[in-house]
Amino acid sequence: MTYLFVITILWAFSFSLIGVYLAGQVDAWFSVFMRVALAMCVFLPFLKFRAVPGGLALKLMAIGAIQLGLMYSFYYHSFLYLTVPEVLLFTVMTPIFVTLLNDALDRRFNARFFIVSVIAILGAVAIRYDGINSGFLTGFFIVQGANVCFASGQVLYKRLMAHHADIPQHTVFGYFFIGAFMVAAICFVAFGDMSKLPTTPIQWGILTYLGVVASGIGYFAWDKGATQVNVGSLAVMNNLLIPAGIIVNVVIWNRDADILRLSIGAGIILLALIINERFADQSRKAIQS
Repeated sequence: MTYLFVITILWAFSFSLIGVYLAGQVDAWFSVFMRVALAMCVFLPFLKFRAVPGGLALKLMAIGAIQLGLMYSFYYHSFLYLTVPEVLLFTVMTPIFVTLLNDALDRRFNARFFIVSVIAILGAVAIRYDGINSGFLTGFFIVQGANVCFASGQVLYKRLMAHHADIPQHTVFGYFFIGAFMVAAICFVAFGDMSKLPTTPIQWGILTYLGVVASGIGYFAWDKGATQVNVGSLAVMNNLLIPAGIIVNVVIWNRDADILRLSIGAGIILLALIINERFADQSRKAIQS
């Protein structure tokens, strides 16, 4: 759980950095390409090509292509239609996608995980913003595409690495970024606008930070954390990003927000996390007895 909390705080800054300094100014396809390329460079030195089974490498590349490559393609373009708080609010569906996908793969329905996810969603929905622009429906569906990709990658990585617990994750995670890089490179070549490359040191600096720290270190720590918690906790932590990101946006960039509703929403999300942990403790005690 520690990994997920730390990365939640780290990622809380990413939304505003993208929305304030990059969206509409730097080509979204280039931003995705640059961020993924830098993240890949962080983990390439750790790769052990000969020691990793070919099947595992291909699966990790496929997961990276979905969770990072495709997700970023949706995510960065959503800022062209939505404000930072709107993007954050529309990520509310991620926990449902996490739980439903996991249950679908297990061919079952886990009421506990579903209930916890719904409580977390209620907390996020409690955070309301006025002034949604005319493109909010387009932005909403773009964000849902990102949510599906992000949820799918988490669930698939968690399940895959459960069968390879003996392999140090940092020695294979480079394949995850290779898969993402392939998608990002193809999209940039096909759709990128060379006239909208970064022009200021701030833009280059933010892209470097997002690539090396937020993506490189962040996604490894997040997916590693996902392998150490149950699906209910993972679903709730996805929505904790919403109040965390909005708090950063309000405090640093002085965006207007309803502090009361923000507090209520964050409280409900934390309640969902507490309820899930209590369920998990009861399950562990039942197994031990």
